[in-house]
Amino acid sequence: MSTLPINPGITDVVKAYKFLRGRVRHTPTEYSHALSVKAGAPVYLKLENQQLCGSFKLRGALYKMNSLTPEERALGVVTCSSGNHGQGVAMAAQELKIKTKIFVPNACPETKKEAIRWRGGDFVELIVADGDYDFTEKTAHEYAAAHGVTYVSSFEDAAVVAGQGTAGFEMFTDEPDIELLLVPAGGGGLMNGIAIAAKALNPDVEIWGVQTDTSNPWVVSWEEGRVKEVEYGETLADGLAGGIPQSLLSLAKLRVKGILEVTEAELAAAIAFVHREQHMVIEGAGAVGIAALLAGKAPVRGRKTGIVISGGNIDETKLLKVLAENN
Repeated sequence: MSTLPINPGITDVVKAYKFLRGRVRHTPTEYSHALSVKAGAPVYLKLENQQLCGSFKLRGALYKMNSLTPEERALGVVTCSSGNHGQGVAMAAQELKIKTKIFVPNACPETKKEAIRWRGGDFVELIVADGDYDFTEKTAHEYAAAHGVTYVSSFEDAAVVAGQGTAGFEMFTDEPDIELLLVPAGGGGLMNGIAIAAKALNPDVEIWGVQTDTSNPWVVSWEEGRVKEVEYGETLADGLAGGIPQSLLSLAKLRVKGILEVTEAELAAAIAFVHREQHMVIEGAGAVGIAALLAGKAPVRGRKTGIVISGGNIDETKLLKVLAENN
């Protein structure tokens, strides 16, 4: 018996894949000539920026909300999001016809707030909290507890982790011999889900999480395996901002090699590089793996490398500023 509070396996990911197939997009795992030249090794990108709603978050949200009982659905659900999870939950709410309240932090980009509203339609109420992600999450949890409704976590939930893992299942079905994998490290749902699928399909793959030095609880907590408090600053990777749960740190220790850290300048350069060389728009959270590779921080060593681009929902003003400063 496992002592881990959240410990889905490959069977759970496959179940999620069977449900989500045809409901979400099987996004490309695409060879990047420009990045391969830079790395001196073949580089493949998992393009979740091309996912429905522009990020991987639909996978976990739809799978989790479909698992609710009729009674739970009737009561409705609550969640907290820095944007992308909110869009995923909003799409799931519309498809499954579940009334949903979505709390977002005050720093949530306008593009993401607008997208949440129109994706959810009449099934979603958007509430902007007066604080950062951790404050907003606490507020949403308190609301859910007070009203007896289900809180749909963006990461700390076995069904959500399994749903996010379907991106890894697709990636390693398409390119099973990837040797090194770089995954954004936010709350830990995507990183753990992909690690479960990747290690099941290729036990020899080496997996690294990546986050920014302005929001780095994974980096600070990794060595001791115990969640530590950190100071948070502003970041282009708003989708990765916030704390991490002990449950997913412990789970990551089973399959993830370590955590790489990139600077905001390296992150901006990566967004601009992808725009210029790949002709794609990606958000800060989705660019951390590319930033690590371009900065020489990823231990590529000639190995076939996979990079997960988790989303493409960047605020237009922010994107234009990045491009102007990195031309």
